[in-house]
Amino acid sequence: MTIPGLTIIGESINDSVPSTRKLYEANDMAGLKELARAQDEGGAVYIDVNVGQRPAAFLAEMVRQVQGVTARPLSIDTPDPEMAEAALKAYDLERAGGRIPVLNSISPLRLEMFGLLRVLPFRPILMSSERSVDGIGMANRTAEEVHETAVELVREANRHGIPTSDCIIDPAISPIGADSEGHLKRVVGALRQMSADPFLKGAHYSVGLSNFTVMLPPKRADGSPTKGPLESAFLTTAMPLGLDMIIGSVKRKYEILAADHPALQCLNDCLQLDGFDLLMRVQEYYG
Repeated sequence: MTIPGLTIIGESINDSVPSTRKLYEANDMAGLKELARAQDEGGAVYIDVNVGQRPAAFLAEMVRQVQGVTARPLSIDTPDPEMAEAALKAYDLERAGGRIPVLNSISPLRLEMFGLLRVLPFRPILMSSERSVDGIGMANRTAEEVHETAVELVREANRHGIPTSDCIIDPAISPIGADSEGHLKRVVGALRQMSADPFLKGAHYSVGLSNFTVMLPPKRADGSPTKGPLESAFLTTAMPLGLDMIIGSVKRKYEILAADHPALQCLNDCLQLDGFDLLMRVQEYYG
């Protein structure tokens, strides 16, 4: 189930998912294609394809196989330019109804990937969570730094002919169960700044939402679910600030929560807390 105005990039065909990795290792192409079909039927607007560190030719074949069972456009998910090029060459634009793929992702350390536009137009996911300092990657620690990097990346995309409306900015969400360094505050603060910036008008904002709850138990002490409600709490907070896309699960019941929902109250408290106090508040929520 999805929320009006929220675009889901289906996350299931990803080597980081243990069950999917088993399908890759078993060369179970039928099982992998079934993941694509299920996400199509579940309402994913894009289907993410991530094969990990396997050969570029394998990613290209996965693109062909997935497009054989769905007309949804794909999100080609690799930081490797050679793999991305092979996947873009394999992508069937006609099969996708003329809709170009997403390329996940370009960061200040991978600007050469804009050169792949010579192969096929794409919508870039722009990772604004890191910056380049004298050629060395540095994590952005503040909302201001995330915002500044987003502007630089969109400006670079524009220079390559990509309109701002095709740019998807990802400030990189982190696990709330281990957030002792204020990552949640950084992401929410950055979304607030970026959505208010006239230069970024028309841009889209996305996160890998499952990363937010990856370290938490699936259920609270009372037996109610933990992860879905906390992810919905994040969406309830972030969508009014411009978040309109996620890499997520079509099986999750995402919803806008009421102000008195325990998960939203927990998230609101976490936005006011730091370090150990934040971690204890999360533990109190699920325990």
